[in-house]
Amino acid sequence: MTGIFTVFHASPDDGDAVGEIHAESWKAAYAGFFSPEFFDGAVSHRRGKWHGVLAEGKDTLMLAALDGRPLAFSYFGSSPEHQGSAELFGFYGHPDGWGTGIAGALMTASLERIREEGFGRVHLWTLRDTPQSRRFYTKSGFTESGAVRGHDFGDGNPVEQLEYELILR
Repeated sequence: MTGIFTVFHASPDDGDAVGEIHAESWKAAYAGFFSPEFFDGAVSHRRGKWHGVLAEGKDTLMLAALDGRPLAFSYFGSSPEHQGSAELFGFYGHPDGWGTGIAGALMTASLERIREEGFGRVHLWTLRDTPQSRRFYTKSGFTESGAVRGHDFGDGNPVEQLEYELILR
């Protein structure tokens, strides 16, 4: 698929687009990690939460569009765990954009913005059992830090996450 990628800062008006990307990405990638009862509510929450997050404006959220249609977003800010570092809190792509190159374009723009904000290091957490995301982060220059944690998404059953990090030059 060829097309024109654009990457831009999300505004509060982009809450529906971000929610759609987040929910559809979760449906495609995470269904097997949770019970159906919990999962349906988790997807619904992800679809609706972004208007409030964007209105708060605390961290940076960037959208990437293919031919004008938003298909990926990154959400990052100052790390609560590593002083002086940025954390990529979320990086999601709508399945309709998988394989188009849009995620790579978004990652390049996100890392550039993180550098511009004065950070020399960025880290993220991803599920251990998601090989597609782990390959993408490695391809983007991230390496495993060796840190592992159990993260409870709200169902009382922690899922193992691995930390990836990138030193920015």
